[in-house]
Amino acid sequence: MAAVRSGRTSTVLSSVPLQLLLYLSAIYFLFYFLSTLCMIIYKSQVLSYPDGNLTLDLCLLLLMAALELLRLYWGVRGNLQESEKFVGGSLALTGVTVLLSVYFLLWQSYVLRADVIINAVLLGLHLLAALMGLIALARFTSAYS
Repeated sequence: MAAVRSGRTSTVLSSVPLQLLLYLSAIYFLFYFLSTLCMIIYKSQVLSYPDGNLTLDLCLLLLMAALELLRLYWGVRGNLQESEKFVGGSLALTGVTVLLSVYFLLWQSYVLRADVIINAVLLGLHLLAALMGLIALARFTSAYS
């Protein structure tokens, strides 16, 4: 799409699919965070959860929430402003949140079937967001070079 401003034509490079995916990821992560928190509380009450691991799981979940908020903010901002820096930062944080999601999928003390399902969906959303982010980053880079 081209917009005309004061006699110049500029092309809009922002990605609508990436923007929609980031908003969907934000909504899903809220569900993911609350579900994982409830499951950690449930497992700590029903199963013999080691105290050190309970603290670790809660701290990693809170760290993941903070990084996910920053990832989504940078992704939305970078996409709307067509900023390589913010989209690149969002992609880097996607890698970190993927590692944390893999921790909750494989390495936490007890992994329930619900953990596997919600983590698989989250990893799928991260994969799609990373692909769309790389495409947007390539468009931004090629347009400004």
